[in-house]
Amino acid sequence: MTNSLVLYLLGLLGFLINRRSFINLLLSIELMLLATTLVFLESSYFFDDLIGLPFGLFIIAIAAAESAIGLGVLVAYYRLRGSITLEQF
Repeated sequence: MTNSLVLYLLGLLGFLINRRSFINLLLSIELMLLATTLVFLESSYFFDDLIGLPFGLFIIAIAAAESAIGLGVLVAYYRLRGSITLEQF
């Protein structure tokens, strides 16, 4: 449980501190989703219940879709602006 807390806090810290790079924001969100998946899987193992496994798979599917959409937005933003830094915002 502490591993997932550390992962979540690292993702949150990366999201709050580094606001200039879109790729770092995506990686921070992925870390937070990984931490919540780890909590579901650890609690499923700890309580000897299979309920957490579908939730973990659902979160992994959401993370994959978020990565695909985020990278598509990144490519469109790069084609439009010529740079991927978010300093204009």
